[in-house]
Amino acid sequence: MSETLLRDDDLIVRSDGALRRITLNRPQAMNAITLDMAVAMTALLRHWQSDPKVDAVLIDGAGDRGFCAGGDIRALYDAAKSKPVNAANSLPVRFWATEYKLNVLIARYAKPIVAVMDGLVMGGGVGLSAHAAHRVVTERSSVAMPEVGIGFFPDVGASFLLARTPGYIGTYLALTGQRIGAADALSCKLADIHVPVDRLIELSAVLASCRSHDDVRAGLERLSAAPAPARLAKECEWIDACYGGDVLEDIIARLRASRADGAQAALDVMRKASPTSLKVTLRNLRSAAAFERVEQSFAQDYRIALACIAGHDFIEGIRAAIIDKDRNPRWQPHKIEEVTREIVDRHFRSVGELELTFE
Repeated sequence: MSETLLRDDDLIVRSDGALRRITLNRPQAMNAITLDMAVAMTALLRHWQSDPKVDAVLIDGAGDRGFCAGGDIRALYDAAKSKPVNAANSLPVRFWATEYKLNVLIARYAKPIVAVMDGLVMGGGVGLSAHAAHRVVTERSSVAMPEVGIGFFPDVGASFLLARTPGYIGTYLALTGQRIGAADALSCKLADIHVPVDRLIELSAVLASCRSHDDVRAGLERLSAAPAPARLAKECEWIDACYGGDVLEDIIARLRASRADGAQAALDVMRKASPTSLKVTLRNLRSAAAFERVEQSFAQDYRIALACIAGHDFIEGIRAAIIDKDRNPRWQPHKIEEVTREIVDRHFRSVGELELTFE
């Protein structure tokens, strides 16, 4: 029988047999994750990892609109107004260090973690789910990393995953922020299994008696069904032809020359994104393809994130998207050809004593 262990404004924690369940409980904010939530989840997972009475963990979100729409960027915006943003005790430094270490804890967890990617899953929500051992999508799933549109970049170790998608689909997703559904998430290896929404109610009871990864997989298979057909499978030819370059200007030239409708739509989206974010994202992706461990991506993401919060475009992107809501960010530089190598390099430099390390 399910028992509630904790219920506060942001998290609900329950037990059901050998299963422990964490529900993100900010449906009014699309379950956006805060620093306090990341701290609490880290403590719970560390405790359960050594608890012999716990055999599996389930992470889901309250409401039916989304699992998690990302991090609390309004809080980061407010913190950026009080300098210095890169001080050791500043909110951005503490938030990203805590969030990224939580994501790595999920990726390396010794016991099965099941993440339910129902509804909208973006940014920090991808970090909480796509690194889990068992990633469930539904017919309502909509997965995206749209950060280039707000002057940021696909962080939370997403570059490690996107660099390993078939062909150059990951590059396309990162540079456009395109949302994908269940079938495409499965084919891109961002998810593992499709479970219909009307069967999610059975999930906790099914997992309550699971003692191993094999048990969890078998239980999920009993609830699974084939998803609707994938969309990107029909687009891979022009995506691979256009997004295979290592230089952003080359990718844009290929898109302009392509006769595919999807290529022109992608180009229109990229024209509105931060030019700096596009170049930083492409370099991050290409370097992540050579990384052997996901921790390397998180360490690099941390350097980039701190450079972004100290710069112009991320704060301007948040202003345009959620503060003034004018949807008219004024990027600096505002043209791709004006983003120099020095500007890009600045995002990859060591942050000294703030460098992110993992136990």
